[in-house]
Amino acid sequence: MEYDEKYLNKLSRFMSLILRHRPESIGISLDEHGWANVDELLSGIGEQHPIDMDMLEEIVRADKKQRYSFNEDKTLIRANQGHSIPVDVELDEVSPPEELWHGTGEKYVQDIETEGLLPKSRLYVHLSNDRDTAFKVGQRHGKPVLYIVRSREMYRDGYKFYLSKNGVWLTKAVPVKYLQKQ
Repeated sequence: MEYDEKYLNKLSRFMSLILRHRPESIGISLDEHGWANVDELLSGIGEQHPIDMDMLEEIVRADKKQRYSFNEDKTLIRANQGHSIPVDVELDEVSPPEELWHGTGEKYVQDIETEGLLPKSRLYVHLSNDRDTAFKVGQRHGKPVLYIVRSREMYRDGYKFYLSKNGVWLTKAVPVKYLQKQ
């Protein structure tokens, strides 16, 4: 079935807000692992925007960033990462590659050079495997600035890293000494 891509994108952004930050905005709650009941999600979104299960499945399938996951029988759904509310999305600790990348906007450089990378309103700092992805992320925040993160050194020094289902590397913070501005 063909769907209006703009409309599905609008729904996906709304779902991201709900499943990462404000489930109460449509009268639902998430369990401790970030899972929401699919029927409740559809009902809550449906009060503001027409949606059905086929549309929800298409959003999950087509999302380029793979933001969402269903459980096996598709009765539960969650955002894979990016939460500002305390949930445990059951990430396994993973040994990172030698270097990871972080893209940001020029307006944040002074704070980063002083404080390092902090999660701010999120639970984790988000890092990328490659320069191109980090550059795209940085562009969302104005003039892009890139940092190389010496992730393996951090890991050897006791910092934990996690790899989300959609390939985003996560850590609690990156101190300045592990950053190299590009």
